Amino acid sequence: MIYLDHNATTPLDSRALEAMLPYLTERWGNPSSPYRFGSQARIALEQSRKRIAGHIGCAPAELVFCASGTEADNLAVRGAAYARRAQGNHIITTAIEHHAVLNTCKALEKEGFRVTYAPVTPEGTVDLAALAANIGEQTILISVMHANNETGVLQPLEEIAALAKHHGILLHTDAVQTAGKLPLPLAATGADFISFSAHKLYGPKGIAALYVRRGTPLVSIITGGAQERGIRAGTENVAGSVGFAEAVALAYDSAESEGQRLRLLRDQFEQQVLAAVPGTRINGARSPRVPNTSNITFESIDGESVVLGLDLQGICASTGSACSTGDPEPSHVLLAMGINPRAAQGSLRISLGRSTQAADISAAVEALRSTVHKLRTISSIGGTGSAR
Repeated sequence: MIYLDHNATTPLDSRALEAMLPYLTERWGNPSSPYRFGSQARIALEQSRKRIAGHIGCAPAELVFCASGTEADNLAVRGAAYARRAQGNHIITTAIEHHAVLNTCKALEKEGFRVTYAPVTPEGTVDLAALAANIGEQTILISVMHANNETGVLQPLEEIAALAKHHGILLHTDAVQTAGKLPLPLAATGADFISFSAHKLYGPKGIAALYVRRGTPLVSIITGGAQERGIRAGTENVAGSVGFAEAVALAYDSAESEGQRLRLLRDQFEQQVLAAVPGTRINGARSPRVPNTSNITFESIDGESVVLGLDLQGICASTGSACSTGDPEPSHVLLAMGINPRAAQGSLRISLGRSTQAADISAAVEALRSTVHKLRTISSIGGTGSAR
């Protein structure tokens, strides 16, 4: 198998698993229990929090453990909206956000909040002028992702943070696709809330974190006990936190060198695909991107068919977000970039990772060439096809 879908999930690093095992088999106490066995778990939990905080550039007390990136997004967007409701009811996000943010905003609209979905440029970056023009006296929160999960395009967060700060507006960013991929502390982006998840950086599934800048108002959205300083109820995942911390440390220690390696492989892949497969376009190629991601549109075919064709050859790729699998509609991200629906339906996401080697790139390019040629031939003969 050649795995080229690392934006969907990553394999658990064996070193992270090794760090977790004692807390699954021997030191499995509840960290809220007052006796020594529980205290051992509490110490491990807080040590993990401290390790992660050191890499993202914040205080340990500013990190809240959650069960997923989706939960972290919900906690930030809902929790901030509820906390600031007395000051206003307007939220600004973008048209290319992950569904964890988009669907949360849609749910808040049903509760009386007003949401503006800021447009993006054809290259996938948020239109700063349009975003600024929509700020009003009732605006209480801006939520803009750090890097798009489908195109890899990075957003100008520092500029957005300065804009939000000038107007006294809270800023949330979904950094699930940048944590550990870029050699910079996430807290330096200037956001008040930052979501990131373990399983996107070779840690375990079932644990994520939300950075909450000290002193920032936030309302808990899960009722229960007083865990996580009363912000997130529920018994903490101690083993998960230990694996998360180990994965974060490993990812950040190699982020610069691994980023350079993956950028070279991605560029090599894109050059070879453009040369081998006519009627091909790289989406967002002229914008800054995370180094591992490539989003490609193939004319006159359906992206899902390409994914199935690659799967038959032992290659894992996707048409976009794993959370949208089974959705027959074209990517909302590509539509927001101005790509017509038929072309958007013929798109593929390739996301590289630690296991990716030059030989995998060559094999993927050849598999794409043969798959696309076969699908276009069938489409021509049968008189069907997503872009005809």
